Amino acid sequence: MYFVLGGLLVSLSTYLGSHGRGFFAALASTFPMISGVTFILIYVNVGTEPTISFAKHLIWLSPPWFVYVLTMLFGVERLGFWSAYGVAMTCYMLSVWMMRALLR
Repeated sequence: MYFVLGGLLVSLSTYLGSHGRGFFAALASTFPMISGVTFILIYVNVGTEPTISFAKHLIWLSPPWFVYVLTMLFGVERLGFWSAYGVAMTCYMLSVWMMRALLR
């Protein structure tokens, strides 16, 4: 089920983006279907507390995601796609590490 949902969202997002529909491609990429299914499955399997923990950590991981997207936004034209992607992923992982350190 995860594979099919993920594949559909990536395919839809890629299709829309390649046809110049950036807004709808971004919407498909950020649509909360995967996290929604995860919420449901965590809740059904183990209950409220782990579901709340998952939600809190999603919020804490939002700033690193913004760093990643902003790095891509400003880096692609300046560095080229692959270099910007490498820098963005590095910035994302460093931001995750910093958020993790703040949560301790």
